[in-house]
Amino acid sequence: MNKFTYTAIASGILLAGAQMAMAGSPREKGEIFFYPLTQSAAVATVTGEDRESHYNEVHHPWQTPPGISQENLTSMKEIEADIEQSVVRVPGLGSGASMWDMVAFDPSGKFIFIPHETASGAGVTRYSIEDDTATILFSGDGNGVRGTTSGWSSDWGSFDPATFTPNGTLLLAEEWSGQGRVIEVLNPMTAGIAGEATAKRELDGIPNVSHEGLRFSHDGTSLYFVDEWNSGSLYKIVFNNPSDYSLGGDVYVLSVDNFLADGGNPDLNWNAGGNKDIRTGAASWVPLSGTTADPFKNGVSDSCDNPNTFGGRCATDEIGGTPFGRPEDMEVGTLASGETVIYFAATSEASVYSVIENGDGTAEVKVLVSDANIPKNLDFPGTTAVLNSPDNLAQDAYGNIFIIEDQPNGGDRGGDIWVARDADRDGVAESLDHFLSHVVDGAEATGMIFNPAKPDEFVVSIQHPDSTDLDLYDEDEAMGDALWKFDLSDVFVPPYSRAATPARFKKAK
Repeated sequence: MNKFTYTAIASGILLAGAQMAMAGSPREKGEIFFYPLTQSAAVATVTGEDRESHYNEVHHPWQTPPGISQENLTSMKEIEADIEQSVVRVPGLGSGASMWDMVAFDPSGKFIFIPHETASGAGVTRYSIEDDTATILFSGDGNGVRGTTSGWSSDWGSFDPATFTPNGTLLLAEEWSGQGRVIEVLNPMTAGIAGEATAKRELDGIPNVSHEGLRFSHDGTSLYFVDEWNSGSLYKIVFNNPSDYSLGGDVYVLSVDNFLADGGNPDLNWNAGGNKDIRTGAASWVPLSGTTADPFKNGVSDSCDNPNTFGGRCATDEIGGTPFGRPEDMEVGTLASGETVIYFAATSEASVYSVIENGDGTAEVKVLVSDANIPKNLDFPGTTAVLNSPDNLAQDAYGNIFIIEDQPNGGDRGGDIWVARDADRDGVAESLDHFLSHVVDGAEATGMIFNPAKPDEFVVSIQHPDSTDLDLYDEDEAMGDALWKFDLSDVFVPPYSRAATPARFKKAK
């Protein structure tokens, strides 16, 4: 298909002096660096038989602040029209047939790895930006049965996260389907080239949970991960040998110190019983060991009442891991104090948490942002949008955290992307700034990630749009799942000074 680049330019905005060089810019300082949106985008819908993708879905599916360009890199339509390319499409799953999820860059920024969050038959596609070609590295045989332990010996389900490792390998992991496994692709850059087979293995030393967030520590010796469940917890594994993840390591679960003492129940959901208001403050990393439940048992994503539930969740309940409301994606950053911080999105809570590492087996849990208690677009025109089901997170080269919503706000309003404005870098934001909003019918945004070689560029997936369903859309006109690139080089930066608006840096109460 043809490539489209679209740059938003708003009328009525004073542009003189607004464009600034990156060095010393507000974005580098953690301040607002764009004119925030004031509402969510209206969804672009089409109806009728043999329908084709809406013009906006194909050309500019994102409402953006002025000066930000958007360009389609690739899509289901483009790949499937080229016999030289390949991508996962699982028959009979409608708009869920491909499900492009949390993509990963290689360190050069030239390749993007696209995991497919399909119920069965999941796999991973490598996309070359320079060659504009996509190649399946591997996919399952489709014999797995969601919600059971049947048929998964040569199949995988719901690959959600993809993370390129410090060792040059690729991690993929299963979320709501499959068996809660983490798979390592050992040759992601060469697999599929000149007939080379994909070498992969299951990392059975990582507990089986509903995986979504997977991020390495700054020194590469540990991996943080979550259990995406309404009583899910935060974990880390400290590897025995960071050069070989298959050797396992010591696994820990985050436990807020006062949670159990104040009557918290790890078996219950985050908001059940007295759990809701006792999950911040001082915390400890508790070893996940000595439990009746085997943390490394393959299984299904369910409550621990089901004997087939995978082991990590049930073992965590035994040792008192603190529950959160569907913890999903995460980022590992650094605060102004120099301390490591783990950010994770809690979808059911409409919140993002920050967990500050103390370096001695203890931590402190704070709320970075929450829809209920933080100003939006502080000192700028407000927005009618709400933080609805924060799912994915992204971090730019300067440590700014971007928050990507799960499903649209409603049938007629698109999903949003926000920026947590934390200018003093203490893990608690001063404002939640409305950044992007998409128009694509039936879709969610996912997989936002910055190019490691180009700090002004990032990509975002459009996942499970209605147009992926070829029973509804004309095959030649259906855009389907797609990957979009954005460039911040020419964003129009608001001309303000710190002294002019001191309220911007006051903490929300």
